[in-house]
Amino acid sequence: MASIRQQKINEELRKAAGDFIARESNRTALITPTRVDIAPNLRSAIVFFTVLPDRHEEEVLHFLRRKRTDFRNSLKKIHFKVLPQIDFQIDYGEKNRIAVDEAL
Repeated sequence: MASIRQQKINEELRKAAGDFIARESNRTALITPTRVDIAPNLRSAIVFFTVLPDRHEEEVLHFLRRKRTDFRNSLKKIHFKVLPQIDFQIDYGEKNRIAVDEAL
């Protein structure tokens, strides 16, 4: 269970990721940050995202991983005590939930 501090940081990072993606993407696909998991020591975080249409997932993943440093630099204005290292991953949990909902 994440602490209240981790939950707040997760939410701030998710919002910041959404703003960054909106500014930097070429809008050929809809990229939505769904959640963020930050390590208990607050030194690393994973931003999970979904992509529509699905065929652009790998392209978007490569784009976001290339832009990690730019995103991390954009976080400096938020004034974290420790600026976490960022990674991006496709949110397969969200994809599976949608598939189950469609099956039902």
